[in-house]
Order: sequence, then C-alpha cells, then structure tokens
Amino acid sequence: MCPDEAAARQAECLKNDGNEYYRKDRLGAAIDAYTDAITLCPNVAVYWTNRALCHRRRNDWRRVEEDCRKALELDHDSVKGHYMLGLALLQKEEYSEGVKELERATDLGRGAHPRSYIIEEIWQELARAKYLQWERDSTKHSRELQNLKETCELALEEKLSLDNSEKEGFLDDMTHGRSEKLEALGRVFQKAGEADIPSRRYFQVPDYLCCKITLDIFRVPVVTPSGLTYERATLLEHLHKVGRFDPTTREPLNPSQLVPNLAIKAAIQAYLEEHGWAYKMF
Repeated sequence: MCPDEAAARQAECLKNDGNEYYRKDRLGAAIDAYTDAITLCPNVAVYWTNRALCHRRRNDWRRVEEDCRKALELDHDSVKGHYMLGLALLQKEEYSEGVKELERATDLGRGAHPRSYIIEEIWQELARAKYLQWERDSTKHSRELQNLKETCELALEEKLSLDNSEKEGFLDDMTHGRSEKLEALGRVFQKAGEADIPSRRYFQVPDYLCCKITLDIFRVPVVTPSGLTYERATLLEHLHKVGRFDPTTREPLNPSQLVPNLAIKAAIQAYLEEHGWAYKMF
C-alpha cells in the first residue's frame, strides 16, 4: 500500500494532522495534509475520503465525486465513499444513481452502531433524496395528466358540439348530458392524480408499518420472541439503557433474540414505492 514502512508512518502522521486541521475548520491545511498523505501512499482509501470530506464542506462537489470514486476503486465497501458520492450525484440532479449510492452506504453501515451519527445522517439524506425523486416524478406526472385532461376535454367538447348540431330541439337534455360527461371525465383524472397530492394523506401511514415506541415508519424492523416488532436501533437503546426486557410485554429480552422482520421490511418498501411522499416523515 505504501512504498515502505517509513512512508506509511509519515502518511499516518499527515492524516492525523489533517484530522486535527479539519476539526479546527482549517480546511485548506487539512486538504494539503491529506494530499501529502495520498502522495506518499496513494492506495489508502481513507486518505481520499477524508479529503473528500473537506471538499464537501467547501461545496466543491466535483472534487468530492473524484475523490470518492478513487476511494471506491481501492475499497468497494467504503461507507463514506458511497455516501459522499451519492451526495455529489444528487447535487448534479442524478437522483437515481445518487439514491443507489446512498442505499449502498446504508446497507454497508448496518453493522455499525445503529445510533452512530453517520448512519443517522445517511438515513436522513436517503429519505430526502427519495422524497425529491418522488416530488420531481409526481410533478411531471401531474403536468402530463393535466395536458391529457385538457386534450380529452377538448375532444369531448368537439364531439358534443357535433352531436348538438344533429339533435336540434333537445338543447336542455344535451346541456345536461354535456355537464355529466365533463364531470365524469374530471373524476377519472382526479382519481388518477391522487397519488401526486400528499397533503391529503399525511400522517396516514398504516400503524403496522410504524414502531410502537417512536411511532415513526420502520427503517430496520426486528421482531421479538413475543411476536412484537420494533425499530432495531430504538429497541437496542431501550435494552441498553432501561433494561433487558420487552418494553410492551415486560418479558426478558436479549439483543441476540432479535430477528429481522423481513415481511414488514418488504411491506414498507412496497408502501414507499407507491407513496413516495412518506419519505418526508423520516
């Protein structure tokens, strides 16, 4: 990884210097230190991700992307590499690719402490990206529906005008029929556009998709021997700080007894695919 042991030790010292500069918000000095470390040992992924962190603080997203891609060439499982690359892609409005990178970072980070700052931060950014993706798609869908509705209304008006010219003397009946047809057409398009109007559905996520403790949508649902499902991080925190028992049944409970609830996880993914606005509730 480094030419020799002396170079490796020097590179580590430079990395530590960079970390100290970063903590003091001396980003230029931190970047220089990480760059020197990279020059000595270019095959150490963390030097690249540390420098990317500095570029991120400066909103230099092009360099963030470059450094993260290099880091991921060296370490395919770098949580920070996937995370910051995802953020850089989102800045370019490449939502699909950005979301994939954030999802990869989330998957890789599952082994970390569930309350660690980086995992929480990734969750929040992923939810925000998913919401923005839904918002963009729903806006496009709404616009397309409106254009189609106007086209259908125009075609209906033309047809009704033609019918009117052939049925003189029945004006009242034709006016009533016209009104009914336009109303029916309006109801069809209203129904088709309901998924694009989140305000009507906020806070209506089914209870079985929400944790009994936090009342929030599950991220990583786990089931206890009693058959109850909780959010993994929240339940682990309860077991650590309050006591090793089920918070609902009060039965003894150890972390090793928790099992991923794959059925609920799949149900949540299906629900969010259909109701993208719900990502705003994370």
